[in-house]
Amino acid sequence: GQWLDLDLLDFTTPDSALYPEHDSVLQWSIEAETMAFFNELLRHDLSVRNLIDSDFAMLNARLAQHYGVPGPDDLTIQKVALPADSVRGGVLTQASILKVTANGSNTSPVVRGVWVNDRIMGKASDPPPPGVPAIEPDIRGAKTVRQQLEMHRNSERCATCHAKIDPPGLALENFDVIGLWRDRYRVIVPEKANLKTIGRAGMEVPIKYTEGLPVDASDQLPDGRTFQDIRDFKTLLLANPDQIARTITSKLLTYASGAPVSFADRAQIERIVETTRDSDHGFRALIHAVVQSPLFHSK
Repeated sequence: GQWLDLDLLDFTTPDSALYPEHDSVLQWSIEAETMAFFNELLRHDLSVRNLIDSDFAMLNARLAQHYGVPGPDDLTIQKVALPADSVRGGVLTQASILKVTANGSNTSPVVRGVWVNDRIMGKASDPPPPGVPAIEPDIRGAKTVRQQLEMHRNSERCATCHAKIDPPGLALENFDVIGLWRDRYRVIVPEKANLKTIGRAGMEVPIKYTEGLPVDASDQLPDGRTFQDIRDFKTLLLANPDQIARTITSKLLTYASGAPVSFADRAQIERIVETTRDSDHGFRALIHAVVQSPLFHSK
């Protein structure tokens, strides 16, 4: 919960006009999904690769409906095999993560990019230079989110950091603030212009939004590799499983010892990564290696 910011799940309330699909059952379900997912990894010593992409998800009927995949017919969280072409799988596309990395109205590739870099890729982002304002995307105006990000990249003071931050965030841009897939952004319309209704918890709720600008989730990593969407982005991350294991090891050591990982700890972290390589960096194997390491005993 501390690592993934799950304690922030209730920090924002999605705008009911833009996201009428959100309700208390969904709110409970998205946290339960993430907790059950990690229990599954730990119980069966599954590879940390599954954090990036997995062929299964832990779903109930509400989540399966939310994600548009076949699933259980009740509210019990169960392991569900995902369709081969599903964008789900892993933690990046779980609604809990997509919600804590957004506010109640819109998403920001900058916020999500910083989160992915730090929590998953193990590359903490530097704070913005003094006097540089935070980006406030306005998807209703003439400028797109991408155009605003490009303005930052064109600034000498911002370019270096935004070249690292923006790509992971843009890869998630097809997901809105409650984790729904979108091809276009939603835009509020006057109440009298309600277009239709949506069924929710046995009720018909008026829809007060229409489709706006299209979403473009493509970009290029700092090393030059490109991606078109979240599927491509996951593939690029999975090309370096050692880095995923390295990040998880660092997070586990920080949690277990209460002290941040320092430069001097890198050699021992590498030994842990090497030790678990034969198990494809199984989650339980990583925890065992951490507990047996000198870092755990000396910090």
